[in-house]
Amino acid sequence: MEDAAFLAKVPLFASLKADHLAELAAKLKTRSYRRGEVIFHQDDPGSDLHIVKSGQVKIATSSPEGEEIIMALLTAGDSFGEIALLDGKPRSAGAVAMEATQTLTLNRDDFLGILTANADMVRAILASVATGWRKTSHLLEDAMFLDLPARLAKRLLELAEKHGIKSAGGTEIDLQLTQQDLAAAVGVSRVAMNRQLGLFQDSGLISLEKKRIVILRPDELKKRIY
Repeated sequence: MEDAAFLAKVPLFASLKADHLAELAAKLKTRSYRRGEVIFHQDDPGSDLHIVKSGQVKIATSSPEGEEIIMALLTAGDSFGEIALLDGKPRSAGAVAMEATQTLTLNRDDFLGILTANADMVRAILASVATGWRKTSHLLEDAMFLDLPARLAKRLLELAEKHGIKSAGGTEIDLQLTQQDLAAAVGVSRVAMNRQLGLFQDSGLISLEKKRIVILRPDELKKRIY
C-alpha cells in the first residue's frame, strides 16, 4: 500500500487507477545504493525502469574527450531508464547515486505489459521521453550559443525552480552538488566554474554556504542569460 500511494504521486503513473497501482506496486523491487555507487553504466543492457524513492541520482554521459556531462539530476518521484526499455537497446547514459538512494524497479516485461493495458500511461511515457529529448536539445543549444555566465545562470535558475527551498534570505538549491558536479552539468572545467561562481557571489547574485548555493537575486541572474 505504501508503494502504491507513492506511485500515485509519480507523474509517469499518475493516470493509473487504484487497482492498477496496487498491481504495479506488487511487481516492484526496492534497491538501495550507497553514495557514489553506479546504478548502471552507459551501454549496459536496459532491463529495468527505476523510480527514485529517496535520495539523488545523476544521469550522465561522456564527451568525445572523455569528460563527464551531467544530463539530469533526479530526486524522489523522478523516473529514469525508460528509453532502453522501449527500444531494447543499451543504455544511452549512465546513472550514479549522488547520496544514499533507494529506487523502485520494474523489469522490462512487466513494464511493457502495463503499457499494453493502459493507453493513458503510454501517453505519459511518450511525454516523459519527449521532455528528456527536449532537455538534451536545449543543453546542446546552450553549449553552442551561450557563454559560461549565461549557461551557469540558466542552470542555477532551473535547479532552484525544481529543487529550491525558499527562505527570507533567498532560494537554496536543495541538492548535494559539488562544484565538479555543477561544472559537468554546465560543460566546463572545475577551475572555470569556481571562478564564475566567485564572480556571481561577489556581485551579490548568489551565496555559497556550506556546499549549498543560495540564489539571492534571481531577476539579475535572468539578465545574464540574454
